[in-house]
Parts: sequence; structure tokens; C-alpha cells
Amino acid sequence: MAPLSGPTTGKRALRHLLLLCLLLPCLSQPLPAPSPSPTAAPPTFPLSPFNDRLDAAYIALQAWKHAIIEDPKNLTGNWCGPYVCNYTGVFCTAAPDDPHILTVAGVDLNHGRIAGFLPDHIGLLADVALLHLNSNRFHGTLPGSMQHMRLLFELDVSNNLLSGAFPSFLTSLPSLKYLDLRFNNFDGQLPDAVFGRQLSLDALFANNNRFNVTLSSRTLTNSTASVIVLANTELKGCLPPSIGDMADTLVELVLLNTSISSCIPPEIGKLKKLKVLDLSHNELAGELPESIGDMESLEVLNVGYNQLSGVVPESICLLPKLRNLTVTGNYFCGEPVSCLHVPLRDDRMNCIPEWPHQRTHEECIAFEHRPPVHCGADGCILHHPL
Repeated sequence: MAPLSGPTTGKRALRHLLLLCLLLPCLSQPLPAPSPSPTAAPPTFPLSPFNDRLDAAYIALQAWKHAIIEDPKNLTGNWCGPYVCNYTGVFCTAAPDDPHILTVAGVDLNHGRIAGFLPDHIGLLADVALLHLNSNRFHGTLPGSMQHMRLLFELDVSNNLLSGAFPSFLTSLPSLKYLDLRFNNFDGQLPDAVFGRQLSLDALFANNNRFNVTLSSRTLTNSTASVIVLANTELKGCLPPSIGDMADTLVELVLLNTSISSCIPPEIGKLKKLKVLDLSHNELAGELPESIGDMESLEVLNVGYNQLSGVVPESICLLPKLRNLTVTGNYFCGEPVSCLHVPLRDDRMNCIPEWPHQRTHEECIAFEHRPPVHCGADGCILHHPL
């Protein structure tokens, strides 16, 4: 039999031959190495809601619930069962020392108007970093078991009914940076360690308690805090020259109505980061230091209702960021015209001639006949210098 051939078969063979010739140069080159496959990420699974830390948190939160006698907003109404991370106000995340373990990291019951007390078992919440309990009606003291909260970063128990001496364990908490105890019934001495560099608070609110504080270079001015509010607290001693040592950190200082009898040391002008300075309703005497005009960040200055005198330094009124200047209720006898450009200014009840709303002529004359005020090197008032 004759082989099968014909025009079609010949054309097909010719095409195959041409294709092979075109491919030969490519086949002579080495094949590129395969791209490395990306390493597959390990599968992620939800963290288990059951472990020893959450078991301890369950015990703590159940004990706390039983210590509550009134919960008008029913914030703790769902504090039932072992799934504590589902409780209202309770926040969970991976433990900082073991990302495979779920733990309670925060409790926020702010503005709950809850009445009750804080039980000892609260110390079992050892991984809590944020504890926000302001505007409730918790009474009693902060339990000593809270010393086990070594990760506690923010503690806000303001506006409650807590009482007793300052909880000393707070000064040993290594992570604590924000401490708010205001509007309670704490009393006694505020320990030096609160202002110490070992605790190193960033914000301290202790106003409206019954604390007392002795001012010295070992207390207030040793602090590294950016915000210190001690309003309506009894302060003993004088504003020391070491107040300038807080220049690197201090942004807000509120010491209104603290019974300070002192001069204002010129070293206060070193506080170039300070934005708010409130020294009103005290017994400050002498003159306003010219150095306050160096406080380039100052926005609010309130020295109202003291015994200050002399002329308000023009350098203060020329501060670029000053928005609120209150000097009312003193005995200043002069104020530069530049002060009129401060947006919020209150200079009533002084002795500035031909200025509206000033003290009576008799009051000003009586003040002028007082013994002159002299300021000691420690910032204290010397009425009768030798």
C-alpha cells in the first residue's frame, strides 16, 4: 500500500519544523529558577475564653457584683456566667506576657452611679491596665490587694465616696502613670513618694479631698508629672525656688484655694512648657515676677484673690499664647495698656488709678500702710526682716 501523503500532510509537517526552529533558541537557555513560595502564615484561632486568669477574673468580678448594693443603670446586670469578656464594662485582650492567653485588661464603669464597695478580690484582676470608676458611689477604701495590679496604668476613682488615708500601695505600682483621686473623702498626709521620680506619674489629680501637703524640694517640685491638680487641698510651706526643676515636664499646675502663704519665686519663669497656672484664692504676697514673661507656652494665668501688689509686668501681657489673665482681688497699682489685648482679662478689685471696678480709695490706702513684704530665699514671706 502506498504511504499516505498529500498536500495537507506536507504542509502540516512543514509547520511543525518551523515551530521547532523557533523554539530551539529558547530551549538552549536555562529555565528560570522558580520563585520561592511565600511562607504560609500559621492559622489564627480565637483565643480561648477559658484559662486560669479568666477564672480568677470571674471570682473577682462576682465578688465585686455581690459588693454592689445599687446599680441604677444596670451596668452589671449581665455579669453572670463564666464568659467575663462579655460583661458590660469589661475589656479583654491577649496577655502582654503571653499572646496566646486572653485576659481582662480593663474595667470601665464611669458615670454608673453604682453604690457599693471594692472587695479584696479585685486584686485578682492582676492584668488590668485601665480601671475607670469615676462618678459612682463607691465607699470605703481602695483595698490593699490592688498592689497586685502591676500593670495598672490609669486609675480613675474620682467623684466617689472613698475615704481613709492615701493608699500607700499606689506608690509601689510600677506602671501607674495617671492617678485621679479627686472629689472623695481621703485625708491625711499626701506622701512625698507620690511626687517621687520612682513612681514617675504623668498626671496627678488629688483635689477636693482632705489631704495636706508640705511643700518642699522633696515633694511637689520633685515630680516629673505634666499635670498636677491639688486645688482645695491644704498646702503647708512656701513655693520653693526648686519649682523651676519641673521645667522639662510640667504643662498644668493648679493650686487654687490651698492656703499657701508665700511669695512667687522668680524661678517659676523656667517653666517654659507650662500652659495653665492657677494660684488663685491663696495668701500669695509680694510682686508678680517679671520672669513669668519668659513662660512662652502660657495660655492661662490666674493669680486672683491674693495679696499681690506692684505693677503687672508688661512682659506677661505680651506672651504670645496668653488667652486668659486673671489678677482680680489683689492690690496691683498699675497695669500696662498692652494687657487690654488679652482676650479674657479680669483686673477688678485692685488699686489701679482711674481704672473701673477697683477697690475703694480707703482700702488701697490701708494696704499701703501695712508693713512691706520681703521674700526670703526659700520663697517664704518675711514680714519683719532683720
